[in-house]
Amino acid sequence: MEYRKFGDTYLVRVDRGEEILASLTELGRKEDIRLASVEGLGGVDRAAVCVYDVATRTFCRKEFREPMEMTGLTGTISRMKGQVYLHVHANLCDQELKVHGGHASELWVGATCEMVVRVLPGEVDRRYDPDTGLNILEFS
Repeated sequence: MEYRKFGDTYLVRVDRGEEILASLTELGRKEDIRLASVEGLGGVDRAAVCVYDVATRTFCRKEFREPMEMTGLTGTISRMKGQVYLHVHANLCDQELKVHGGHASELWVGATCEMVVRVLPGEVDRRYDPDTGLNILEFS
């Protein structure tokens, strides 16, 4: 991963063989990012996305091991108990031009990935929500 900062925004390149979520977490730690929005695109050759079922409090996970275009990546960086916390979704297009998407669990770069990480002023923590079983934004 390489990146440059322009004002309140980082332009990030994640290279072939690197995992995107791990790279975002590393960026958040290195740059002490407390709150940011993330958007990106690129190509992956291994990925896993999930859909959350509130009733069972489980993620239904689907893995892909093929070249795919990441036609959209969007999410946030925040903090939970002082640690970097990512909430990222991805849309992935297979070779038949079918789009698969959901909560991003793993995204391994097969070609390249370009992301824009815009730092927002302030800090928002997360807390566990017993009604949904999710870690939701905590506005205190």
